[in-house]
Amino acid sequence: MLFLSIASFSNAMIGAVSQGVLWAVMALGVYITFKILDFPDMTVDGSFATGGCTCAILIATGWNPVPAMIISILAGSVAGLLTGLLTTKLKIPGILAGILMMLALYSINLHIMGGPNKPLSRTDMSSMNYVSKWLHLGDIFKDNATSISSLITGILFCAALISILYWFFGTEIGCAIRSTGDNPRMSRALGVNTDNMQILALMVSNGLVALSGALVMQQQRFGDVSMGIGTIVIGLASIIIGEVIFGKRIAFWYYLLSVVFGSVIYRLIIAIVLQLGMKTQDLKLLSAIVVAVALSVPVIKKNFSHKRKSSVETTKEGE
Repeated sequence: MLFLSIASFSNAMIGAVSQGVLWAVMALGVYITFKILDFPDMTVDGSFATGGCTCAILIATGWNPVPAMIISILAGSVAGLLTGLLTTKLKIPGILAGILMMLALYSINLHIMGGPNKPLSRTDMSSMNYVSKWLHLGDIFKDNATSISSLITGILFCAALISILYWFFGTEIGCAIRSTGDNPRMSRALGVNTDNMQILALMVSNGLVALSGALVMQQQRFGDVSMGIGTIVIGLASIIIGEVIFGKRIAFWYYLLSVVFGSVIYRLIIAIVLQLGMKTQDLKLLSAIVVAVALSVPVIKKNFSHKRKSSVETTKEGE
């Protein structure tokens, strides 16, 4: 009995890590808007589902997963483009533009799939199936082949994306996006078109979010119009947990890597709590609590260090 419980727990942890690396792709997209661009983009709740729904309907109609994911990325980028146009050209506040686009995408996703959800059949191929067959994971890991193939797929995508993003944000355009987020007035004074940089960053961000939706859909083998609900909270939790645990460094690649580890840790926390008997209906509440705690930790640490410093100074003055 104990062996079965240990095996069940280990399987749940492997599944959580595999989910974490797939959702980390979404967290990288959220990092671009919230941390680099300093833009509260709510579009991701809709673009995540757009990526999953688009990929689901294409694979179900016989498309190869690779071009299906490319189309999903383009669909997410278009959503980011529209959000950018709403906020830069029509001067709608960023958070409101994201909410409007998120609401519009719900109906668009319904039209894409022709219904609320689209399951994949067992004969439909996914990127995880290709990885599993390529590495013969079914023969090596009979019970966890699906989770292991998802884990390997997620690691490959995260490694490739971190490398690409590290290169891209070191280019002139990437630096212009970073300067737009840091100081838009100074950027405009230096000749940077901040409106175009905002639009480009939103397109890249939502393209990554849509890619994550496509990957998650392939793992769970069905697309659903509501699969993106709470995505923004999960992305923020991943970013904040990564910052709190791994701290801040100068290297940009370190920040990107901490986001990935933050996503994995978040999924592990969820999996452990579920193993302890928490009901799935309370997951959203738990997500909110995790984000609130992660946000409060830096403030608590700062206040604690300030009080400690004050007490030390008072002791020295007393001596």
